[in-house]
Amino acid sequence: MNAEARYAALVKTFLRKPGVTQEGKGFGSTSLKVDGRIFALLSSRNEFVVKLPKARVDALIAAGAGRRFDPGHGRVMKEWLALRPISAEDWTRLANEALAYVAAAKSK
Repeated sequence: MNAEARYAALVKTFLRKPGVTQEGKGFGSTSLKVDGRIFALLSSRNEFVVKLPKARVDALIAAGAGRRFDPGHGRVMKEWLALRPISAEDWTRLANEALAYVAAAKSK
């Protein structure tokens, strides 16, 4: 399954969750949001991108799962993990983590 199809299936699942929407653009791509805040997206480079705590991103990068996301302005983002289109990582699990992280940050 290519990245677009994989992401489309994920979007279909997540849009059933309370508070999750897919609207507007985020970092140049259509994104998944919770309460108006982006938690996951498919980048213009077909990378699956999720927002996670910096320590979790650091651990995933150390394990070889992905890299920090650079939205194109040359500054990598510490809380954003980018996975290659062929990544074997579980996109749904990571998106659930990202959803929980962003939703919890809103309530603080």
